[in-house]
Order: sequence, then C-alpha cells, then structure tokens
Amino acid sequence: MENENSFLVLFLTPVKEYLEDDEVSEILINGPESIYIEKHGKLQKTPARFLSEPALKAAATNIAKSVGRLLNDDNPRLDARLPDGSRVHAVIPPLTNCGTVIAIRKFKRDTLSIDKMLSFGSISDDAVLLIKALVALHKNVIVSGATSSGKTSVLNALSSFINNDERVLVIEDARELQLQQEHVVSFETRKPDKNGNGEVTIRDLIISSLRLRPDRLVIGEIRGGEALDLLQALNTGHAGSMSTIHANTPLDCLFRLETCALLSGIEIPLMALRAQVASAIDAVVHTARLSDGSRKVIAISEVLPLKDGEYQTRDLLVWQTDRIGPDGKVEGRFVLKNKPSFFEQAAISNLPLPKYE
Repeated sequence: MENENSFLVLFLTPVKEYLEDDEVSEILINGPESIYIEKHGKLQKTPARFLSEPALKAAATNIAKSVGRLLNDDNPRLDARLPDGSRVHAVIPPLTNCGTVIAIRKFKRDTLSIDKMLSFGSISDDAVLLIKALVALHKNVIVSGATSSGKTSVLNALSSFINNDERVLVIEDARELQLQQEHVVSFETRKPDKNGNGEVTIRDLIISSLRLRPDRLVIGEIRGGEALDLLQALNTGHAGSMSTIHANTPLDCLFRLETCALLSGIEIPLMALRAQVASAIDAVVHTARLSDGSRKVIAISEVLPLKDGEYQTRDLLVWQTDRIGPDGKVEGRFVLKNKPSFFEQAAISNLPLPKYE
C-alpha cells in the first residue's frame, strides 16, 4: 500500500491528501489551477494547485511511462490503470484548451456488499430477494445507469450470489470487479503498443472465453461491437451472465445494446437484432445517483418479448421519490410494481420472493 501511494504521490504531490483520503472517490484535474474531487457523491472544488501547466503535463507523461504507455503529441490521450487499481484518463493540449486534464477514479478495496447497500439505503430487502432469484435462476442481467451511478459496485454485489461451485469467467478493460467465488478466471484487455500492435479487445476475450467452458460470463462493461458477440453467447446457452452498460432507463438499456451491436460491423437485419436482444436479456437492474449524491438501485425490470417489433420492459420494483428535505436529502421509498414472470419458477426452486399483492 505504501509503495503504491508513493508511486502516485511522486507524480501527483499537489493532490496527495485526496489520493490518501478513502472518502474521496474521484479526483478531476482541469488544468493546473482547477482541481475538483468527488466526496460522498458530491463534487467540490479544492484549493490544490500544480505549479504550472508544464509541471502537470510532466506528471501525466510520467504516469503514462510508468505503466508502459505514451502520452505525447502523437498519442494525446491516456487510458490506464494505476498500480493500486485506480483508473486514470488524461488528455493533453491542443485537444483541451484549459491545459492537461486528468481524471482519477480511485480503486476501492472495500467491496460494496449487499449488506452495506442495505445499510446505506441503496437497495431494499425486496430488491435483494428479486436479485437473488434472478442470479439463482440463471437469468441474464444487465446493470444500467449513468456515469458514476455505481454500476460496477452493483454488479460486484450481484455476483456475490453466484454459487461457489460455478466456473465464472470475468472480462474487463481494467480490473475492478472483486468476485469472491473459488473458481474465477479473470481476463483483462490490452491496449496496442506504440506501433499499434498487440491489442486485445473485450470482443477478442469474449470469443476466447466461450471456448473455456464458462458456467457464467461477467463482462465489466459493454461499450461497442462486443455486444453482438455477447448476445450470441447468451442466446446459445451461457445463461446467468452479467454485464453493465451506460443507459438512462431500463428500456434505453436495450436500445443501447442494439446500438453497440450495430458497431460490430456485421450486417444484421434490425428486427433480427432486436429479437436477439429481447431473447438474450432477462432483466435490467438500473442504478442512479440522486441529487443529494446518494446512489441507489432505482429499478429492477424484466425484459418482455418484442411487441410489434418494439422492446418492452415491465418494472418489478422502483424507487419513488416523495420529497427533497430542506437539507437537500432525497426522501422516498422502494415500491413493488408487478409480479415477475419467474414467480412460479422461483417457488419450485424454493427461492423466496417479495410478497406482491
């Protein structure tokens, strides 16, 4: 731990206190004189400053070198994982007009468990029962939400319900998931070298993983054409798989999957693609960061068959905001909506579900 911190502090001394503060989740450097942090879900400006733009750019360049990457005029963007597991993205001028921009998302060693989510009010007991049943019944689940809404943390919590005797293959761009099962095989993508060679993508790893006898696939995040490979895997017997995607609603999640699949470069009729999406995904767990900075699972929705060629979802549980207090705190409750289609299937398997009216 000390060696990892010293590595960071060596290049990022002006933000040392925020790197060492476990309550700070992100550090956002917008040039040498504008530095923000995210703490308890809220952004706040700090008094920290770098001596100059050259000093900040040198820090970013040294971080890139230390992880075997280049950051220069020919390669003005850096996307990397630091030794402590934190993610860093940097962009240098002339792509930016405020100086070098760096975003550091700190790696959390303490896994966000379901119990912690319950204590934070991020999820309800009924939601936990639904999620347990979805995982136990090998339903394919996508965790959707906006940036920094807690998708990866929720995916980590979901994965905790996977049986210990299953073989789980995990594929990520940068390792963030911390599965506790005994039989977990983790894969990580690789960026191309300075000559543009040697790249290994999520898509490549999905194809490899299907030849390695997985009971479940857990994909860190869907961003592009790998969506089509994942859909085909889910439709050919790899049930119980999980992933995350950026989306604004559970229904939007399905459209985003469709769009990503179209980026694969493989021509496929739209109706055929939509049929694959609707068939492959059983449920969407949607997350959000509310106005007071709290993160919650605000919806668990089933994916229904297509109707007249259009996607359909059915909410099983949603978060309902009742009021915003004088202190800005969001007050509300989790509300059960519709009985799941797998209600009888869960009963046969002796899986408890919420008591729907």
